Amino acid sequence: MTAPNTHPFDALTPEFIMDAVESQGYLCDGRIFALNSYENRVYQVGVEGADPLIAKFYRPNRWSREQILEEHEFCYELVEAELPVVAPLRLSDGGTLPQAGEFHFSLFPRKGGHAPELDNFDSLLTLGRLLARIHAVGAVKPFQHRPRIDTQSFGRDAVALVQEQFVPSELRASYDSLTRDLLQALEEIIGDGGDYVYIRTHGDCHVGNMLWRDDAAHFVDFDDTRMAPAIQDLWMLLSGDRANRTAQLVEIIEGYNEFYDFRPSELRLVEALRTLRMLNYCAWLASRWSDPAFPRNFPWFNSARYWGDHILELREQLAALNEEPLRLPSYQVR
Repeated sequence: MTAPNTHPFDALTPEFIMDAVESQGYLCDGRIFALNSYENRVYQVGVEGADPLIAKFYRPNRWSREQILEEHEFCYELVEAELPVVAPLRLSDGGTLPQAGEFHFSLFPRKGGHAPELDNFDSLLTLGRLLARIHAVGAVKPFQHRPRIDTQSFGRDAVALVQEQFVPSELRASYDSLTRDLLQALEEIIGDGGDYVYIRTHGDCHVGNMLWRDDAAHFVDFDDTRMAPAIQDLWMLLSGDRANRTAQLVEIIEGYNEFYDFRPSELRLVEALRTLRMLNYCAWLASRWSDPAFPRNFPWFNSARYWGDHILELREQLAALNEEPLRLPSYQVR
């Protein structure tokens, strides 16, 4: 049981971590290095006579066991399709999700690499091909336990969480009025998702979750995998002004269409999904504020300046939602 005024992750001492890893038949050499992770806790753990392992301890009460195992199953489907996905190791009992204290945890092989260069069109072409192959597998069947990205959880619930407790009183009226208009616009664009095809996606496909090495990419961290339109895994690869984003998109879709048909109608969702991500990110910080790692690493969050900047960014997003979506050249439209 967690003692008063402590956080569950405080239990993750070096001894606890090594005991958990050794419970799966490995012999630790005492080297433990904490990796950059806030939602969960992830460590590189040295192993006697072998390459280090990556040990991931899941945040208690975030995902159910069934939801985590569904993530693992998806990763293994992708591996079986010969996709470069870093999946959890199958342990001696054939499972992937043992328990240590109150934590589910998994072990992964260590993979080196760096973030892809998104200004390199050859890299974008390769990523387009890989993401199409991921989506071809993701479209085979739906998740049964994992949720979907929608305007309720990522929008309305996120706004409700921060409205009363975190927005400074002098900015609350502006925030309330702005988010009301934003949520209405998002509902009009996304609605209940009835006009869009939802498939299993990576869900959080930013450059930090792709490791590039020897002209190839490895996809890691499917912790946020959800049902979503395919464009969810593509829009974060786009940056710069409209001309740059269009050129990047053309290259991505050139590779994508080799393995899975891109739906141009989903381009209307790009700014809507970006807005939902902004709202959800803010709510994520708010919901984790009792975790000591968050005030320590995000000290700017609970400040009037942050909220003023956040409101300005949301105003820009409201304008972006009313702009013409990006368009593909006619030869790429199927």
